[in-house]
Amino acid sequence: MNILWIEDFGGGLPTGTGTLNSMFQDLMSFDNWDEDELSLLSKPSDLEKFFKENSALHCVFLCRHYFDYVEFKANNELTRKVDAVIIDIRLDNNVDFDLSIPNDSQDKEKFHINAGFYIFNDLVHLGFPAEKMCFMTGEKNSFSGFKKRCDDIYIPEVIGFEKGDANFGKVRQWIKTRQSDYVILRRGIIEGCSFLKAHIEKDEAKIQFRDFIKIENQQPTIEIPTADIGNYLDTLAQFFPIKQSDDPNILYRLFLRTLVHEWEENIDANSLKEKYAGDLSKIRDIYTFAWLMKMTRNWVSHANLLEPLNPEMIAFLFLVNMRAMFKLPKAIQPYEHILLLCISLSRPNSIILKELQDYISGVGSDVDGILTGLKLDPTGHFGEKINTIYRQNTGNPDAEPHDYQRFLLQYFWVNQKSDLRNLTAPSDNFLPTLARHIYNRSFL
Repeated sequence: MNILWIEDFGGGLPTGTGTLNSMFQDLMSFDNWDEDELSLLSKPSDLEKFFKENSALHCVFLCRHYFDYVEFKANNELTRKVDAVIIDIRLDNNVDFDLSIPNDSQDKEKFHINAGFYIFNDLVHLGFPAEKMCFMTGEKNSFSGFKKRCDDIYIPEVIGFEKGDANFGKVRQWIKTRQSDYVILRRGIIEGCSFLKAHIEKDEAKIQFRDFIKIENQQPTIEIPTADIGNYLDTLAQFFPIKQSDDPNILYRLFLRTLVHEWEENIDANSLKEKYAGDLSKIRDIYTFAWLMKMTRNWVSHANLLEPLNPEMIAFLFLVNMRAMFKLPKAIQPYEHILLLCISLSRPNSIILKELQDYISGVGSDVDGILTGLKLDPTGHFGEKINTIYRQNTGNPDAEPHDYQRFLLQYFWVNQKSDLRNLTAPSDNFLPTLARHIYNRSFL
């Protein structure tokens, strides 16, 4: 979660770790930050730097006054960069009164005394929802008057907390209530697309997707310009609005179709296999991810059997899609840490190999039983079998319902059953961590 904190530390509010712990202790610990090195008042970027160095999940951006806010807004698309905003009202501490304000004919001192209200209004005009902002101020009377004026002209309810130890807990609780699965999913996708775009701008050889292009007459059937991949990532990053829809399933459906659209007929997972002369020992996970995306594209193009969709499934498919399309280290990347939060919180610390093998054998028998009941051939690979069930049920109003999301998760395991030790390794690398996150949802 990314928070924009607008605070001038006037009225005696300490700039040290005590204030930070009171405000943001649920986001991370500040114990390893030497208070003598703090320079929040003179160098607010220190707070952002600290979060980026110590947290893969959260960031707090600090603006001390109106002019910091103007600079931050100029350098960032706020509705994509920030998930919630905490605003002080009076922002006249350590501010240059000679600098221009929106209307230089007005009283500059009065403007800065009420600058928090201006920033709130500016953010609303930018499309930032009022419910994702709160005031935290020592100006209780000013806020009460502002709230009444908002109520009088039917502006959505504004929330405010008075500064002080008694209310810091309320601020933390307010932050928690802003952190839904939708917010986490959206933040992970935005951060992921930003990271991956920078990743390929440094080295376009990191675009692994080109390895899946079909070869005919010893030539690739299509070209994939780097600019097209960049545009694809930009489209995904801009997909989810900051305000959640009343019917998110429609948005999830459209996003998923956009995500998998690139896996068209000229893209074939077997092309990667051929590049490695059929040896999957080093690429079995990538090969599996590619087949998952090909299958998902086929399924969502012709039916809605994967629905209702949810952040858990969208996060899983986004993660494996990007691991297939781009060459990434084995270690979990920061955006992946965020998206893994969307996937089952009920997960084992380790996976027992024998138990897993029994589960995989069991799902194979279950799928065979479904096919036999449909009087269809139960031979072939697991992927072919669940595709057969999908085709049988598509457009058939009398078809027996099946959990197609679980079929995809089970395919992840079955397609790698000859290499289960990598999936069950006691490691914090991406593959075994993802496996632990989806284990219960796959089988239990």
